[in-house]
Amino acid sequence: MDDYLVVGRIGRPHGIRGEVTLEVRTDEPGRRLADGAVLAVRAAGPQDRQPAAVTIVGTRWHQDRLLVRFVELGDRASAEAARGWELTVPLDPDESPEDPEEFYDHQLVGLLVEDSSGRARGTVTAVQHGAGQDLLHVDVDGRDVLLPFVRALVPEVDVAAGRIVVDDRPGLLDGGAL
Repeated sequence: MDDYLVVGRIGRPHGIRGEVTLEVRTDEPGRRLADGAVLAVRAAGPQDRQPAAVTIVGTRWHQDRLLVRFVELGDRASAEAARGWELTVPLDPDESPEDPEEFYDHQLVGLLVEDSSGRARGTVTAVQHGAGQDLLHVDVDGRDVLLPFVRALVPEVDVAAGRIVVDDRPGLLDGGAL
């Protein structure tokens, strides 16, 4: 699946019947994570131990966490084995976030990273979502450099032109600061 949207990441099991916590990564959990939704699985571990997709049979909020039951996870052991799986949905090619300041991961991966003078510095290879901020993995001369995805450092994202502009600071893309 080329164009997909990560809608969640399975966390720890909750109870003994296969229910899991879900780190929600969508602004539309009511639509994307509804009962009956079939989500593709991108695993953090061995591919032979995971299904290609999972089907939601129930969701509920417990304090500030979304708890989810899937057809394929019937007990605590299977729920534990699913920890770390990223859940995705196919994305309509014409679909983009409502906010022009937001981007889907697949829109960023592959973009050329340029400094403010227009010099090519690397390519975005992945997006890492964190609690405080997102990080862009940038391949700079074969090194994986983590770039905080904040406006102060990334003032311009031009998906149509295939590039992002970085306000390069000493050590930022050289690997010294990060």
